[in-house]
Amino acid sequence: MTAVPATAITDRDWLSAQLRLAAGLYGEAGPVVLGTIWWYSVSAVLVTPALDPLVATGRAMDPALEAVTLDVVPDGRVLDARSSRPLGSDVDEIGKALAGSLDAGIAAVAEVSGAGTRALCAIATDSIANVLLWAGKAAGDVARGVALAEPVVAAVGDHLPRPRFVEVGGTPVVRRASCCLIYRTGGAPKCVSCPRQTPSERAQRLRMTFG
Repeated sequence: MTAVPATAITDRDWLSAQLRLAAGLYGEAGPVVLGTIWWYSVSAVLVTPALDPLVATGRAMDPALEAVTLDVVPDGRVLDARSSRPLGSDVDEIGKALAGSLDAGIAAVAEVSGAGTRALCAIATDSIANVLLWAGKAAGDVARGVALAEPVVAAVGDHLPRPRFVEVGGTPVVRRASCCLIYRTGGAPKCVSCPRQTPSERAQRLRMTFG
């Protein structure tokens, strides 16, 4: 595993190399699909250092790219991230810091892969919502994680769609606005919560998974 400064995300040569590695994992699905899958994974990792402690302790770590280090394995997957400095508890300040990182990543991925900015923004919203939900479960306070999603996303900016949740069998689940496009690699079906299903199909698959 290699420690990589998160600022590498804005390096077009490094990012191009990551997408070539992604082709080894997902096949030659085309740059738009590979860029979208890569961002779906990395955006969640990128926001975790700020949002995990925000839910657990009420104080975030700084998600600015220059403060974050990524753990990257040889096949290109980004498995973890950590921040070197505290930020605080002000949601507006946290949102602005997240916006700096997410907007820079979205711009770079869009340029290198050709993926649409709106689609990448929707992925960012779902990543924030999912990480807050996971952090809430880990902290034993799911309601707090869910409640933070809307103000955090709003603080990032109105270019991100609003986060949405549904309850399935008493379990909160993110009602995704984004599609990771994994099904277009030919090696995987659509995700259980994929928005590119009929509402009835998605609801049935969610019930089968979450009861």
